[in-house]
Amino acid sequence: MEQRALIDRSFDDRYSRDARDSLDELRHNFIITDPSIPGHPIVFASLDFLKMTGYTRHEVLGRSGSMFQGPRTSRRSVMEIREAVREERNAQVVLLNYRKDGTPFWMLFRVCPVFSRDGGAVVHFVAVQVPLQGKGLSQDGSGSRDFGFGCCRKEVCSDSLTELGRVCSLNQVLERDVRELESEEPCEASDDEKTSAVTAMDNIFSVLTHYSEWTGRLVCRKRCSFPDVGLLSTSLIISLGRIKQSFVLTNPHLPDMPIVYASDAFLKLTGYARDEVLGRNCRILGGTNTDTSTLHLIRESIKTEQPCTVRILNYSNRKDRSSFWNFLHISPVRDASGKVAYFVGVQIEDDNNNDDRNRKCLSPERRQLSVVGVVKVAVRSLSAGSSKS
Repeated sequence: MEQRALIDRSFDDRYSRDARDSLDELRHNFIITDPSIPGHPIVFASLDFLKMTGYTRHEVLGRSGSMFQGPRTSRRSVMEIREAVREERNAQVVLLNYRKDGTPFWMLFRVCPVFSRDGGAVVHFVAVQVPLQGKGLSQDGSGSRDFGFGCCRKEVCSDSLTELGRVCSLNQVLERDVRELESEEPCEASDDEKTSAVTAMDNIFSVLTHYSEWTGRLVCRKRCSFPDVGLLSTSLIISLGRIKQSFVLTNPHLPDMPIVYASDAFLKLTGYARDEVLGRNCRILGGTNTDTSTLHLIRESIKTEQPCTVRILNYSNRKDRSSFWNFLHISPVRDASGKVAYFVGVQIEDDNNNDDRNRKCLSPERRQLSVVGVVKVAVRSLSAGSSKS
């Protein structure tokens, strides 16, 4: 339920609910994804897209776009798409995807970032899919010929197998269809299909920009301003979203060292919503009985750019403003040049049962260091890639 609420807010808070009906009136195959949510899930899928793939909206929302890939999907094309997402730019590739029943089909895949007009951050990605005619699909999106069973994920009809058995064995059928697919690569999109992709993207952005004006959270197709210094890149947000532990990332180069990223586990632990945390200092977790000497140790570690581990009394943002003991580890995170880019703070609630509960698991210290290691690799990799480009 929490995931579904997050998916709904991602779309409705930005465009208003009326945008869904207008997008459904467009006769295009497309999805909208949110890179700020862990897993970069789908938050909207058009009716024509659902008809083309055979999935229901409930089956698609919250899932990654990789659910449509299969054994013959080009890894190189997928990497091109991922690279475009990382660099927050447009991309267009020809891709072999799969319907729910396992039937493969060729399509022209065009992806474009959606930027916030205020600040320049990427808030969504729009991905348009144009079926390629003569490549396993008819004009209405249905199968124009049988692709065979080579890529059908073993979802085959027993009657068809009986008929095929009169001619050849199943292994021969599989080998034949693999050869057919290989012989059709590389697959090219026609000028009309490329034009259709551009037109679809134009129409979709027309709807998104219009309904974003209703909420006051305007979006645009091209970055209207340079991103705020505190904003994280899409690629880094996606990488950090895979970490399941409670942690925050703070930026020491901004006034008052604000939080620029907070994990879902942190929000669950503290009771804060993401928009209540981002841009604020970690002091929001402090309270009446928070030890000032412990706060001094934290400030010193930040000043000297050294890691430290403390046990500190923090307070949640729940109605009762309940307190909890926080086993906190803080560490500097350096970029590829060796300069401190962020500080990461990893929280583990200390309820005096950690030793017993984790006797057969990783200790709190090991769990914290594991998070720090993953964050450091993500930041360094991103900064190294940026410096080369």
